[in-house]
Amino acid sequence: MAELLVFAEREDAEEVAETLGEWFPELGVPRVVRETLAGEDDAEDAQWVVVAEGLDEAALAKVDELVERYDGWREAG
Repeated sequence: MAELLVFAEREDAEEVAETLGEWFPELGVPRVVRETLAGEDDAEDAQWVVVAEGLDEAALAKVDELVERYDGWREAG
């Protein structure tokens, strides 16, 4: 199942993606995509999402701590 790690800033999303690639090299570096919310008129309000797949429960606990450091959150994708 894919996990979506959501951030307000592109730099934060890119740093998290790089870190996850280092921590879990078998998964590769996760994709970073820009997500505009339905009804958003201002592109400045778009969120940045790191799409991570193949993480087990133990890895998710570590990922949650990382995401929190960057003021983001995790959603199931």
